Amino acid sequence: MPTKPVTDASFAEDVLQADKPVLVDFWADWCGPCKMIGPALEEIADELADKVEIAKMDIMANTSVPSEIGVQSIPLLVLFKDGKPVAQKLGAAPKSQLKGWLESVL
Repeated sequence: MPTKPVTDASFAEDVLQADKPVLVDFWADWCGPCKMIGPALEEIADELADKVEIAKMDIMANTSVPSEIGVQSIPLLVLFKDGKPVAQKLGAAPKSQLKGWLESVL
């Protein structure tokens, strides 16, 4: 299952009310490191589809949620469980590190 785009309007339903943990990738078109981790997140979304959903939020098109959460640097990965942020990881990393981190916080 590929990553799912979320917006300010869909965030509450897609992330906060989701029935399983959701990892949100806050990114922007101009962000090189964001583009670097994109393919890895797509693969992880497939590999861990039964445990977690991976969503992507473009911070240029959606400003409310990122400012509420306090997103200051990207790429920022935030894991939400039961509607609350429980872990976050800032910056790009190789797929193995991203997946290892995610599995450790799930």
